[in-house]
This record gives sequence, structure tokens and C-alpha cells, in this order.
Amino acid sequence: MTVLAGRDLESWCRDFPVLRELIAYRECCWFNPQRTNAQTGLTATGLTAAEQQLAAERLDRFKPFIARVFPETAADQGLIESPLVAIPSMRQALGQRSAITLPAKLLLKCDNLLPISGSVKARGGIYEVLKHAETLAIKNGLLTTTDNYAILAEEHFRTFFNEYKIAVGSTGNLGLSIGIMGAKFGFQVTVHMSADARRWKKDLLKSHGVEVVEYSSDYGAAVTAGRSQAESDPNCHFIDDENSTDLFFGYSVAGQRLAAQLSAMNIEINGQQPLVVYLPCGVGGGPGGITFGLKQVFGDNVHCFFAEPTHSPCMLAGLCTGLHDTISVRDLGLDNITAADGLAVARPSGFIGRILAPLISGVFTVDDHELYRLLALLADLEHIFMEPSALAGLPGIVKITQNRDKLAPSLQEHFDSAVHVAWGTGGSMVPAEEMAGYYRKGKELLEMREE
Repeated sequence: MTVLAGRDLESWCRDFPVLRELIAYRECCWFNPQRTNAQTGLTATGLTAAEQQLAAERLDRFKPFIARVFPETAADQGLIESPLVAIPSMRQALGQRSAITLPAKLLLKCDNLLPISGSVKARGGIYEVLKHAETLAIKNGLLTTTDNYAILAEEHFRTFFNEYKIAVGSTGNLGLSIGIMGAKFGFQVTVHMSADARRWKKDLLKSHGVEVVEYSSDYGAAVTAGRSQAESDPNCHFIDDENSTDLFFGYSVAGQRLAAQLSAMNIEINGQQPLVVYLPCGVGGGPGGITFGLKQVFGDNVHCFFAEPTHSPCMLAGLCTGLHDTISVRDLGLDNITAADGLAVARPSGFIGRILAPLISGVFTVDDHELYRLLALLADLEHIFMEPSALAGLPGIVKITQNRDKLAPSLQEHFDSAVHVAWGTGGSMVPAEEMAGYYRKGKELLEMREE
């Protein structure tokens, strides 16, 4: 018999019926009863807008370096950002498939097109590497914040950084962002990767000179190994996806960036036209940081929902029970095996769950087969290709529309006029052969559903 915090699982299920849906691998929606107003929730985090602004300024300082070592960013002067696009054909298809009328405004945040590592993890992972490099260089008298950071690409800096190591545990995309950027500086980077991680991601890291250590178990074992490596070596910096505030603030800058993009599209977010955002969630760092950043900009006019695979709903389990990182999906009898490799996490970040619980509107789950179907539909209708995990947020507009009576009253009233944004988290670096396989599977599943 499974015992959690001194109580048997059946007792937990009586108090939190959504757990029965999770145990059965059924798609479900959970609306957060702990949610509060933005000011109260943001104050309770103990984190500040000033810290977020420092992260934005640091990213600006590094633009000359990034433009120099990654020529694909030169046209944008070293800015690492992704497009925000309307997907009207996909919105129409989602409505037809669910036989409901959806709100008119659905946008896709294409973090699958982020430069350098092609996923949302570029925001946090790359930022933490940049901050670590800056800290080391300034501490050793090699750099000041008034310098042109393009000098960091010079060979004597590579020699300097090669004396230091970076370690991280990853299911794939975080490892890619840290490995590619870390190797560009000259750091000795080790990425501890779980069994869920795709082979091509491991091979790509190795091609950049990154050491990849593979595990037969899941994400948790990879993180534990990375942490252990850093603890035994004073020159090794461990990037902790579960607890890092540096990763968190790197992700949070997305709030300012999205606000600027909406403004450029002449879209104003206010009480009558709120913003609803659907964020794929693994351990929780990426969506947590983005939620914090969005709340700083839009306050009570933004509503953030996390999306998880039915086989790995760790954040939902942690939030609804209040157990956070003391509960694993394995405690519910789930296998944590999903095509959404970037979201294949059994235990959520306690840091994110505990500080952001009042700011998260809810969580929904998506079946793997539906991820593949949506992948194929998005490719056919909008010519956008993403990996399975990146599709998790896309059905959010359907799920929340179907459950709109459970929304906060202010959002219920203005739901139809709201701007809905699905956050696409990865895909542009997927090899063509692998993407073709994803697409074929999606088309097959679509055809099976139509029969």
C-alpha cells in the first residue's frame, strides 16, 4: 500500500478526486483553489522585478558576444528571441475537432525557433551560463560590465574558461542549451542525461565537445549525478533545473519580450481583453519563470495554465496535494514514460511549486497520441514543425473553453475577448528524419480517429 505523508493513497484520492484521473492516465483539468491576486502572489515569492531587470540587462550586455560566436543571431544583433504568430487555421481545426466555438484570438509563441538551441530552455539555460561566465571573468579581473562583451570570444578567454566545469542533469533540451553555449565559451561541460532523452540530442552535444553521461533511469537520477559531480569539484558549477534562481530569472525575461511583441501587433492586454497562456511543464522551471515574468508585466490580467503529459503529471500532483517535490508520479503508479521527452519528469520542482502556487491558474494533461495528432495538424495547416512535448500547450484553449464555468469570475466574463497564447517549446533542431517520423505517426493517428 502506497503511503504519502502518513496517509494512504485512497485517502488522498478522496480529498483530491483529480488524482483518480491521473492514476487512470486520463486527460483532465485542475483549477487551482489557491490562486490569488498578482500583487499578493508576487510579494509572497520573495523575488523582485528588480532582479528580473538585472537579468534583462545582462542579456543585453552579452549581445555582442552572442552575435560574434553565433552568426545566425547577427541580424538581430545577438538577441535570442522567437516569433509570436497567429495560427487561424489551427484554431479553426481545434474548434471543429472539439465541436465548440473557441475564442477568436489564438497565437503561438514559437520558442521552437529560438536561436542556438531551438527550445524554451535557451532562455534559462543559456542565461545561467552567461551569468556564470561573467561572474568568473569579473572576479578574476578580466572583464568589467562596461566592456564590449565581444572580447569574451577571444582565445585567451577560452583558455581561462577551460579551467572550469559546468554540470547539469537533463532530459534533453536544457542540456542542449547549456552544452552548446558552455562549449562555445570553452567550459568543460558534462550533461547527465536520462533514458528519456533522444539519441540525436546526445549526439549533437557530443559533436560540440560536450561530455554526455547516460543513465538507464529517469531525470531524477541524472540530476542527482550532476549535483554529486559538482559537490566534489570546487571548479564545477552545477546548474540545477529544480532550484536555480538564475535559470528562473532567465526564463522570466520572456514576460517583457512577449509584452513588446503584443504591442507591436497592436494588441492591448487589459481587464476587458485578458491574456491566457498555456505552458508545457516538465520539472516546472521554464513555465514557472515565464509565469513570474508575465505576472510582473500584466498582473491580474494574465492567467497561466501549465500542460503536462498524462504519464508525467508531476506538477499537477504536487500542487493539488500540496506535497510538491515530496510526491512522485510513481507514487501514483504512473510509469513516467512519454513521447514528450522534455516533460518526462516524475517529481516536480519544490522551489517552483511552493513559491508560485498562488500565481498558477491551473494545470491540464494531454495524452501522447493527441500530441502527435496536433503535431501533424500544425504542420499541415500552419507549416510549423515542433517536437511532441512542445504541442502540450496547444489544446489548452479547448480544455479551458470546455471548463470555462470553473474560471475566476473576471476571466469568465471576458473569456471570449481574451488573447490566448500557446507556448511552443522546442523542435527546430530535431533532425529531419526524426521529425518525419513524428509527422507520420501523427497522420496515422489522425486517420485512425476519423475512421
